[in-house]
Amino acid sequence: MRHYFATVIQQSERPISGEKQSWGRNWRVVALISIDPSSLVVDRLCDKAKGQSMAVACFYVDFAVREEQSPTNMLGSLLKQIVAGLERIPEEIRETFQDHKKVIGGRGLRVSEIVKVLQTVASLRQTFICVDALDECVECYQPEVLDSLRQVLEKSSSTRIFLTARRHIRGEMERHFGLRAATLSIKPSNNDIVGYIRMRLSKDRCREAMDGGLEAEIIKSITKNIPET
Repeated sequence: MRHYFATVIQQSERPISGEKQSWGRNWRVVALISIDPSSLVVDRLCDKAKGQSMAVACFYVDFAVREEQSPTNMLGSLLKQIVAGLERIPEEIRETFQDHKKVIGGRGLRVSEIVKVLQTVASLRQTFICVDALDECVECYQPEVLDSLRQVLEKSSSTRIFLTARRHIRGEMERHFGLRAATLSIKPSNNDIVGYIRMRLSKDRCREAMDGGLEAEIIKSITKNIPET
């Protein structure tokens, strides 16, 4: 069973006050994931953003295609989501894209250029950037992604970044963000796991092949292999 931790980073030279679970003054981590494919954190932020001047952008790092998920693609995806929510695109951003269209073949933005635009759009309103499963990112890409997000924070005091990953890259994340990061360790309970298994089994298309005994055996077989720590 994967043991995750979630990190919330704000632009501040001091630790976030209060408990480690706090998001600045008014935010608290309620849950990382639910038993459906959506993220409770992202869903809550999107609900909060309705009718407010607030942007939410998210990116899920998929191990199956992680070679294709370069820093350019990851940061570019976040930028597109934030820009798409603007009522009016700032002229300097429009000019940046127009200039790149003029190049033969229409060259895309480099990471440094994406970061500059992200700094601009993130400063226009309160912005939440969520990156899930950062540990699945190609190892050589991780420092560039983290450093890019750090640069965005330095130019936008209203931006918050929410990251999830397994514990082995925690040191790399803290190296880039230091005391600005509040970390919460997340591990599902046995009841959470059993509930998830039952939910998945309930969606099996071959319901006639399932009975109470088989369900119990499947749950027992999976849960007995879950490490204690």
